[in-house]
Amino acid sequence: MLYHLFDYLQQLGVPGAGIFRYITFRSAAAIILSLLIATVVGRYVIRFLRRQQVGEEIRDLGLEGQASKQGTPTMGGVIILLAIILPVLLFARLDNVYIQLMLITTVWLGLIGFLDDYIKIFKKDKRGLKGRFKIFGQIGLGLIVGVTLYVSDDVVIREQVPATETGVVLSNVDDGFSREDTHVVPARDVKSTKTTVPFFKNNQLDYAWFGAFAGKHAEQIGWIIFVIVTILIVTAVSNGANLTDGLDGLATGTSAIAGVTLGILAYVSGHMVYAGYLNIMYIPNSGELVVFISAFIGATIGFLWYNSYPAQVFMGDTGSLSLGGIIAVFAIVIHKELLIPILCGIFLMENLSVVMQVSYFKYTRRRFGAGRRLFLMSPLHHHYQKKGLPEAKIVTRFWIVGIALAVLTIVTLKIR
Repeated sequence: MLYHLFDYLQQLGVPGAGIFRYITFRSAAAIILSLLIATVVGRYVIRFLRRQQVGEEIRDLGLEGQASKQGTPTMGGVIILLAIILPVLLFARLDNVYIQLMLITTVWLGLIGFLDDYIKIFKKDKRGLKGRFKIFGQIGLGLIVGVTLYVSDDVVIREQVPATETGVVLSNVDDGFSREDTHVVPARDVKSTKTTVPFFKNNQLDYAWFGAFAGKHAEQIGWIIFVIVTILIVTAVSNGANLTDGLDGLATGTSAIAGVTLGILAYVSGHMVYAGYLNIMYIPNSGELVVFISAFIGATIGFLWYNSYPAQVFMGDTGSLSLGGIIAVFAIVIHKELLIPILCGIFLMENLSVVMQVSYFKYTRRRFGAGRRLFLMSPLHHHYQKKGLPEAKIVTRFWIVGIALAVLTIVTLKIR
């Protein structure tokens, strides 16, 4: 909102109004405001939740320190949602299709998670929202994101035009970072189903290649495959974040690390000069996502103030589903979705540990008559709890692994 206001003031010649033109300034403002909302407003939200007796009911799983968590306020994901949405509404360009998609993702999954928490707490149904409704909601979001990226004329990548081609279009590059970056380059904006593949020299995969057998319809098939991939990624990552939210600060800190990494990727992808230097695809107008991810980082770090061990509040599904979905959709819109297994390696292992545990248990029960387990308990963080490691140590070590994976994700830009 403020961007559009100050843009109007700049047209009127008001001195200093042009500062809102810079993405870096608005990103800094977004992260500061989100931190303030999460830490200051969060305190009052926690008090409100306590008065409403919105406390977590803990099942006895024989884990150390588990009993002390009984009654801790949950649904704290509301704090994260407020700390993301308000700064974005104030400082981002609301006419940007990428910002619109990220806001839809935040609200959509936030509502699904809120409904799940509401049923568990106020309806006293420990099962919460039925799993199939969660899946339907995640599939619905994946469809919205995939179809929007397909039909929107604002969703393009900018390709350099070879000097041998005729009809070159001279494109003024103004990506909102600094005036010095504005220059003229031979380029063309195209709708594309290309994405980034890590570790390969020719590091672009075109989903349309899978439809090459269809001739002139290859691109349409490529978009269909892209939409399916989008649905799978949104579902997997949001559920992975939900499973990871089992120890104080684990999901919050892991998400913050992923957010910083995505911010770097969005910055270079939306900056013509850096994208050219790193030989990655330049995505016009995607630099605006840096404002969103700055609010995301501020919200998660601010929430960690209260969620770190011993936690004063839990995020519940209201927060965990949203965090995972935001990370997934953000990676998709900047064409870095194939980096998700690296960047979100913690979420991936938590997901896999549950799948492996359940599958192995069923297989051994059929074969030997009694189920056996690969892990002492799943998800994976509970396995280490069962082994006697203190909760704070497990969380810190998972953060360290998350940082290592984040560094590897960034390094893939040059390792090919």
